[in-house]
Amino acid sequence: MSDDSIRSAPVETVWEGRFVAVRRQGSWEYVERSRGLQAAVIVAIDADADGDCVILIEQYRVPLGQVCLELPAGLVGDEQEGETVEHSAARELEEETGYRAGRIESLGEFYSTPGLSSERFTLVRATDLTKIGDGGGTPEEDIVVRRVKLSELPDFVAAKRREGLAIDVKLLLLLAPALLG
Repeated sequence: MSDDSIRSAPVETVWEGRFVAVRRQGSWEYVERSRGLQAAVIVAIDADADGDCVILIEQYRVPLGQVCLELPAGLVGDEQEGETVEHSAARELEEETGYRAGRIESLGEFYSTPGLSSERFTLVRATDLTKIGDGGGTPEEDIVVRRVKLSELPDFVAAKRREGLAIDVKLLLLLAPALLG
């Protein structure tokens, strides 16, 4: 099937649940978020006298069948219709990590796996952090919070990989300088 015939083919819903739907358009199958939901992904930078640190989380991910090291994130509007990306990011950061951001700024909208999913996320930078609690998310999330110096991040990620953790692709954002030499 040519590109034009795929583009003009009707979209059919194969299956739809509360948060995701499987669609088919021509010969192409893909997944998208139900109800137009998108995510906010948070690069939380905590500055101190010893250098900048990033706040990461470890969380079991059912599709992977293992714990994943990742940036804090959450769905926008899943709990409150009309919620802004910034409000959602602030809420998720506090819930997952126990940090409150004094400043949150949008860094743009991105697509995580465009060959498989239409899922998009807005990347935000959270700064001026204050520790207000333990974090950990909701009881079913069982999140472990990690505060890692940016200068030590490549070694930290390598150690977590050796421990058997999955590594979220969005960490490439922070690893790029070390990977590109």
